[in-house]
Amino acid sequence: MVEETEDALNFNLDRSNLYLEESFTDLKVGSVKRFSPVKADGSPDKERHPVFVGQTSVYTPHGPLPIQNVIPAKDLPQAFKRFPEAMQASMEKLMEEAKKMREEKQPPIIQSPSSRIIMP
Repeated sequence: MVEETEDALNFNLDRSNLYLEESFTDLKVGSVKRFSPVKADGSPDKERHPVFVGQTSVYTPHGPLPIQNVIPAKDLPQAFKRFPEAMQASMEKLMEEAKKMREEKQPPIIQSPSSRIIMP
């Protein structure tokens, strides 16, 4: 993430938190990305664990909706196995957030004591 300072944006990479990104896909449902930790010289960092992220798209009447989530896994086979539940969890969270947004946008019903007219 780019950090803002008072005068300018900071585009310096955190060299203690580098990862090599690999993508695995079936070209149908989605993909699993493996982020393998590396040192600043590009050699593997055995002290940290890889991170797995699942990605897919759900097609809606308004176009594709990208979904992604971190997959709690120790290795690639486990990430593939846990992919469906990670995507389902992400989808459920997205649906809950959309529901909250719809509820927050609804104007309150105002009814004056002298009238029975309900105004939006």
